[in-house]
Amino acid sequence: MGVLDNQAGIRLSVLGNRVTKSTGTLAATTVDLFIISGGLVAVTSIVGRVTTAITVANSYKLVHTPTAGTAKDLCTAADIGTTDTIVGEILVPKIGVSLAVGASVTTGYPEIMETGKIQSVSAGTDGVILWSVTWAPIDVGATLVAA
Repeated sequence: MGVLDNQAGIRLSVLGNRVTKSTGTLAATTVDLFIISGGLVAVTSIVGRVTTAITVANSYKLVHTPTAGTAKDLCTAADIGTTDTIVGEILVPKIGVSLAVGASVTTGYPEIMETGKIQSVSAGTDGVILWSVTWAPIDVGATLVAA
């Protein structure tokens, strides 16, 4: 197998480790998606893919909540349901900007995150999103896993 045939190896060398987590059916609540422990990590990308259509008005965002310190929005809330968000649609949080919906997005990553949680904050009650995070440890022993 040639180097260009090894997609997992290319992704690992460019973006780092990959972890995925499904939201399950969205509910009007905050849900833990990923847990960071052991020190600082560089999050190189966060991408959501809708796996069940979102058809109900839903103010939705992602938040990093550190174990100590102040929570930080990874994007401002966006309504992802008043106009249906269809199966296969891509969602990307843009730091300091609304959640971007669509396939062509500039993000500004990597984002350095400390020990804590990446959470979804949803106001709607239908649809499912599969989130993927790529990351690399900054501190020896730091990890990022699905919650």
